[in-house]
Amino acid sequence: MSEVKWIKLLTEMFDDEKIKLIEAVPEADMLLVIWIKLLTLAGKKNMNGYIFLTENIPYTDEMLSTLFNRPLNTIRLALETFKKFGMINYNNEGQIKISNWEKHQNIDGLDKLREQNRLRVAKFRKGHKKELEDKKDIPLLPPIKIKKEKIRSDKIREKHYSNITQYSDIFLTTIEDFKTMRKKIKKPMTEKAEELLIKALHRLSDKEEEQIAILNQSIMNSWQGVFPLKENYNVRNNKPKLTIEEALKQMEVKE
Repeated sequence: MSEVKWIKLLTEMFDDEKIKLIEAVPEADMLLVIWIKLLTLAGKKNMNGYIFLTENIPYTDEMLSTLFNRPLNTIRLALETFKKFGMINYNNEGQIKISNWEKHQNIDGLDKLREQNRLRVAKFRKGHKKELEDKKDIPLLPPIKIKKEKIRSDKIREKHYSNITQYSDIFLTTIEDFKTMRKKIKKPMTEKAEELLIKALHRLSDKEEEQIAILNQSIMNSWQGVFPLKENYNVRNNKPKLTIEEALKQMEVKE
């Protein structure tokens, strides 16, 4: 995830033929809201219009229903309609991609932001490596109670960060995004809290992609901690006024 705060919406958006056809459906307002939410989610991901939870976990209809707080059948109607109109498509991994993404985002500007993010991650990794190297040169202090607590804390840090070079850039970036979220909810993380976070992730899973998904789950829900990844969601299953076929027929889509 990246700190992208904007996307482009054209003032002629509602003059588009596809949007006008969507407005003819009884669920029009709901579909348009879902379309805007998809655009903003693609902007947050900053991956050239692709939308996914992690690189290996695409969003399901149920996940989007929970994220967008909309009925599952309405989400399915919206996605089918957008796909039929060529507004979205899916790759072989099932990831959603906004078609003609360059219309909605400044690609050059995002490339610059992505490079800044890469440098930030590199600085993050270099800082932790230097910290570990410095600690190896520090002689052990006399066995005073306060000093023992400091040494024990250092051992915990070395245990969880000694393999920092083995972490991927996306893992380290997600850690930073989690810390940013904590600041936004007025719960900034201390150095000790960051160590406990890494320890909790390893306790929940030994697979990095699952650890990333756990972090993203907490970020999306503004949770202070990390919890087991939810695979199923309890969502409303309200039926839309029209079936997908009926809605598309009303919009007189030519196959």
